[in-house]
Amino acid sequence: MGSENIKNFIRIVLNNMPVDWQKLTTHRLDLYNEELAKVQFLDEFENLFDAHHGSKEGIKEGIKGELKNLPTAFDYIRLGHPLSCILEWAIAKSKQLKAENVISFSSASMPILAILRKNLLDSRTTQIFYKNKLPKCFDGEVLKTIYGYQFDLVKIENNDAISDFNGSNILLTEFNEAWSLGLNSEIDFVIGIDPQFGSIVLVNGEKNAGHISEIQHVRRRESIAMTPNDCLNVLEQLVGHSREESNIHINPHNTSLVVASIKDITNTDTDASVGSSGLAIQYAIMMGLVHYSLDVHKGKEIKFIVPPNCYGGTNDQARRVAACIANVEVVDLPVDGEQNMVQSIEKALDQVASQDAVAFIIAEIPTNPRVEVPELKKLRQALNTVRTTNDGLNAIAPVFILDQTFCPNVKLLQEGDLLSSVKTISYVSGSKFPSGGMCTAGYCVANSKAVELMAYIDNHLKICGNQATPLQMQILAKQMPSMNQRINDAYQGTREFVDFIEQTLPKAKINFVSKDLAGDGFTPSVFSIDLPTQGETKQDKENHKRELNLNLINMMINEIPSESKHCVSYGQLKGCYWTIPATSTQGTTKEGDKDYIVRVAMSPDFDLGLHKKVFLDFCEKFIGSHN
Repeated sequence: MGSENIKNFIRIVLNNMPVDWQKLTTHRLDLYNEELAKVQFLDEFENLFDAHHGSKEGIKEGIKGELKNLPTAFDYIRLGHPLSCILEWAIAKSKQLKAENVISFSSASMPILAILRKNLLDSRTTQIFYKNKLPKCFDGEVLKTIYGYQFDLVKIENNDAISDFNGSNILLTEFNEAWSLGLNSEIDFVIGIDPQFGSIVLVNGEKNAGHISEIQHVRRRESIAMTPNDCLNVLEQLVGHSREESNIHINPHNTSLVVASIKDITNTDTDASVGSSGLAIQYAIMMGLVHYSLDVHKGKEIKFIVPPNCYGGTNDQARRVAACIANVEVVDLPVDGEQNMVQSIEKALDQVASQDAVAFIIAEIPTNPRVEVPELKKLRQALNTVRTTNDGLNAIAPVFILDQTFCPNVKLLQEGDLLSSVKTISYVSGSKFPSGGMCTAGYCVANSKAVELMAYIDNHLKICGNQATPLQMQILAKQMPSMNQRINDAYQGTREFVDFIEQTLPKAKINFVSKDLAGDGFTPSVFSIDLPTQGETKQDKENHKRELNLNLINMMINEIPSESKHCVSYGQLKGCYWTIPATSTQGTTKEGDKDYIVRVAMSPDFDLGLHKKVFLDFCEKFIGSHN
């Protein structure tokens, strides 16, 4: 099948694709099979191509419906989405590669780091070939001394200079050349770089197939795929269309608006760093703090203290960093349920202090998914306590890394605020309330005690090429001024729904902030439910509860399809979102630490009366005598 057939099909697909393909930032769980997430979308997309490419019109009636019903591609925009999959599929077809061998990034440098990471763990040597100049963000010295990656840089005039090598040969080239370049066995990876859109990595040969999932995982945890808007631009160029109107360029006015909004919301004086996703920001924080420690606390062990049941991306990323750097270790921090965050922090800090190590604590407040807030004054006291090493010396003061995604409106950092006396970095996933679910960008900011850390964080954000895209900044500039009002409105509706559930089903355990905490400014619009269960044995009760969970979620979504949705996100502009953390956000969390409960996220705009009615119907149908 020729390239014109492919181009014709893509033209028709682009003209008929669902709006969500360009705008949705989280996956639809109703069309999502996690075990097949990396293949199912393209398998069925290729079936559509095979069925339609030979027809006279290039397509049959009903293509819009067929495209809309395709299964979810990957999970979240970070790992991939429909347009990135189609772009990769089109390039793979032109290069006679499997689609999985082509991987897009919004970053120009992260595919290089992904290959280097895999080779570090495999003790495999690497040569990086380039013509003219390296990507602007590439910092070979930092990649060697901080990340621990080993490689040789080789400048060449043409590709004939690349010879067979007992290791990995990476060729860096311009994006357009990657399309036309002939692949030969001497080149293991081709990375085509576009300064506006990001990059495409081609994995060449079966001997390198083991790198594919590792590169994809870096994209999932430390970066993002090329964004839908940028993929659409590249695909339109491929088929000969012009979309100049959607080419968004860097606008200093948008940047100023976003930075000013973050300062106002957080009540801080320092400029924020804004990245392409919340996890991209977290990665810059982690690597920046590793860099800072190696500069300032030479020879000290570095301990990242992390809750084992926190959001899966946070947990997984921390362990991935520790796996690559010899003097970095993850220490578990139990925080939910019967565990007390303050007591757990005290215990962990005592342990780290005795070892004369550097302590970095990553914690969510409120916690996810049980929406718990520690006693903040006791937390501040625990973080400010001067501890001693086994040698009787003062231990290094910890840095508190606060994931404030659930309550980004709470001011904790400025002089006089609860965490002003503790070195604190606060970060937020922008796919939640900052953007209203319209983009994945995230940001971080420091208090005055930690301001020296921001230069390190910002540097690593740039080295990784993980800064927010111009379109993301445009979306944040538009959405952030209304964020606090949306948070307040969403909380009010959530509080009324929670009160109704407690009155209707008093045997259920609701995990939500108290009214006293809400009075202190903690006004999330997410809560979780432990439904009352029954059974002879513990396992019977657990099985029955899980069945009830699914019945509740399915009933809400089936009865209110215009508002209630299968989704793991939070902070959207409209609707109500239902999930089970154990099978979504905690995907990489250890089984024993997972939460098989229902998590609900409410927006400022939903039909509260209808949701109450359907919940009451659920109780009468599945629980019976619930009073």
